[in-house]
Amino acid sequence: MLIAGAELSPCTLRKEDPKWRFALGASPVTDGVIVTLTAESGVQGFGYGSATPHMGATRDSLLAALTRFVPLVKGRDSFAVEEILQVLDRDLAANNQAKAAIDCALHDLNARLLGVPLHQLFGGKLRDSVPILRILAIKAPEEMAAQAQKLTDSGYRYLKIKVHGEMKEDVARVRAIRAQVGDAVHLTIDANQSYSVKDAIAAITRMAEFDIDLVEQPVAAGDLAGLKLVTESVPVTVEADESAASVADVMHLVANRVVDAVSLKIPKLGGLRNTLAAARICEAGHIRYRMGAAVGSRLLSAHAMHMAACLPGVDYACELGEFARLLDDPFEGIEIENGCLALPDGAGSGVHLKTKERQLKAVES
Repeated sequence: MLIAGAELSPCTLRKEDPKWRFALGASPVTDGVIVTLTAESGVQGFGYGSATPHMGATRDSLLAALTRFVPLVKGRDSFAVEEILQVLDRDLAANNQAKAAIDCALHDLNARLLGVPLHQLFGGKLRDSVPILRILAIKAPEEMAAQAQKLTDSGYRYLKIKVHGEMKEDVARVRAIRAQVGDAVHLTIDANQSYSVKDAIAAITRMAEFDIDLVEQPVAAGDLAGLKLVTESVPVTVEADESAASVADVMHLVANRVVDAVSLKIPKLGGLRNTLAAARICEAGHIRYRMGAAVGSRLLSAHAMHMAACLPGVDYACELGEFARLLDDPFEGIEIENGCLALPDGAGSGVHLKTKERQLKAVES
């Protein structure tokens, strides 16, 4: 089916907590771009481009790349996904977040044209829901502990603690949260590259006494030797995030046993097709993986949920619920219940645009 139209809609989602921050920065909003592809028949598919500076895209650069891509996509067969993505790669290097938006919109459109849920394009579902890991922003230990309690009271049993490379403060955060939520809640740590190698080893070793399941990206993304040393030195699973910025990166991490696990993110890797490829590499190398933070519209989380549903190696909580802390989302159709996210029903992603009336009410509230 030929693609008759392509529309770009900037999307700014306010954060419930405008002071939300992590080791790499802070912003009161999350920016993105909605890509709408319309087939000759009038059927539409949607993709969400995430403007995440530490992954390499601001909203302006994301919009510029997508504006460049639109004429390359229009008029082509929507089922020629491989050909279209090759055209984008030849036209502009990198820009994975823009390419992910096009990739997701293509797959969404094709699934809707076929009248099947998105996961059917990737082999069919193995599960109907996944447990959700929610993120605790950097604050004072007692504030983070209080927020952790609110989340566990809402049914979550998996939490990720953001830390920022100050060992004593970070250990105090972990201690306070563990004391608050008890032993039944799973805790992970995310340093977002903020530690030196020696400090990472020391900090993780101290945090291990609080029963930590996993530590994400403790050292600089480019310091693979240091990351490997941390992995070999601590008694906790070490996961790559920023170090796994492409399928080629994932291949290197797996081939060289740099980490124990990899965080797979659709925007970071350049789309659903590349995420599936990265997962297969992890499986072949016996490295764990899961779906990492999908920060943005419910549309992005829905695409990631369909991917999580069909991947055999997803054996730990995924970070697909961060839409719950964002306002002004133009999409609806998925919600978290008792700490889990269910696979949405219907063709394509299973989520849909709110009516104009519902969008206005959401903004007013």
